[in-house]
Amino acid sequence: MSLQIHWLGLRMVKSSIGIVKCLGQESVAWFGLQRITRSPLRWPAGRDVIWSGNVRLSRDQFLSSGSMTKRLMLLEENQIAFHSEDGSIFDGVKDYSRQVAEMIGLGSDAEFHQAGVRTVLDIGCGFGSFGAHLVSLKVMPICIAAYEATGSQVQVALERGLPAMIGNFISRQLPYPSLSFDMIHCTQCSIIWDDKDGMFLIEVDRILKPGGYFVLTSPASKPTGSSSRIKKRSMVAPIEEFTENICWSLMAQQDETFIWQKTADVNCYKSRKSASPPICNEGNDIPPYYQPLVSCISGTTSQRWIPIQNRSTEQLSSYELQVHGKSALRNYWSLLTPLIFSDHPKRPGDEDPLPPFNMLRNVMDMNAHYGGLNAAFLDEKKSVWVMNVVPVRARNTLPLIINRGFAGVLHDWCEPFPTYPRTYDFLHGYGLLSHLSSERCGMMDVLLEMDRILRPEGWVVLSDSVVAIDMARALAAQIHWEARVVDPQNGSDQRILVCQKPFVKK
Repeated sequence: MSLQIHWLGLRMVKSSIGIVKCLGQESVAWFGLQRITRSPLRWPAGRDVIWSGNVRLSRDQFLSSGSMTKRLMLLEENQIAFHSEDGSIFDGVKDYSRQVAEMIGLGSDAEFHQAGVRTVLDIGCGFGSFGAHLVSLKVMPICIAAYEATGSQVQVALERGLPAMIGNFISRQLPYPSLSFDMIHCTQCSIIWDDKDGMFLIEVDRILKPGGYFVLTSPASKPTGSSSRIKKRSMVAPIEEFTENICWSLMAQQDETFIWQKTADVNCYKSRKSASPPICNEGNDIPPYYQPLVSCISGTTSQRWIPIQNRSTEQLSSYELQVHGKSALRNYWSLLTPLIFSDHPKRPGDEDPLPPFNMLRNVMDMNAHYGGLNAAFLDEKKSVWVMNVVPVRARNTLPLIINRGFAGVLHDWCEPFPTYPRTYDFLHGYGLLSHLSSERCGMMDVLLEMDRILRPEGWVVLSDSVVAIDMARALAAQIHWEARVVDPQNGSDQRILVCQKPFVKK
């Protein structure tokens, strides 16, 4: 089946045996045999040290990647380390984060939550050091970067257990709802922001919440000499002129960092000096699954126009919680815990693991509903993050998920998910198989895609009807997953399929 992927401008072709061909390069997705991998170190050690054989970043690429990268990383034999001996982060990331916080009027970056900053979209995130620091502050970062044959940015971030996905908006919108993020961050992300009549900034405005911040840092353009101030102004002048027309204000500028704040007052657009760009018609605010970029301002009529400084915690109704929230997991959570979420997991031959005994880090809920699995992990104090995926033809609950401070994205499961092979530890689908019955692709297509993105020794848990689970179990055997069916014994016709992908070496 031939699939056109708009976020890459790349054609991926799946054959019947599960081989994925990308740009002429074959990646054997069925067994994940592209290279011999090692299981990541347990979190949080895996955030700071990764196996170099698990990513497409060779020693030569590392050595030629520039002085900034060399300061960020240490290559030690078969490992890449992102910390120094005393555990501090390289290249002044902590100082940089504190600088950003001070520029928006905070005492320190520990106060990001007080300013309403819970979610950050990090565009062109490098190797994730800023995102790793935000995680330590309990801020949810999502790294996006364009596809790279080396797998450098997104692949390394995911290997570190940080939220990331392939994405760019050169010609199309990102698959996030309007008004999604509290802060959007760009450091040397190689985007010419005033290109295409400012359409890239309009897309940032679309997904930025009222009162949110756009942080732009461009060390490569650091001015020198006595005319440095003039050069800095000339660099940002085209952007600053345009941002005034979309009701952004330049909050602060320090060294090479500029911070704009989006207006919290929706009436600002009526009092602009220029009517360009115009306000979108209400009908243009449709689910943004890789829709073409627009040249109008959206989200101004949304009921979600709530300044980040004023919002309260999103509360779902008791009915929503009962149907799709945490209570939906109550019937089988205790069944899964001994199998997957043991407090003392151990592979054969391993020594007893050290605290916090966390074998899982990257989790995907493939049919997230209202983010109930994510909430259950939080309740259980599991050190994981969840990519909440809402299928494009399901009810669009993604705005509610994002308002809860969770990571989430729209996706069509008849297309490959925008990530590299073997990047998730655990895949979950509640009612996913029933949803697929109305799709244009078959169940085997989706299972092969799951196998592609699942790490060796990773887990798949599918909860669905008896008929759907029986069919999935037969297909799981064909791709050599270890599978078992669990009856929650709650009087329903629901069954749970628990699978584990084996670790196969060449």
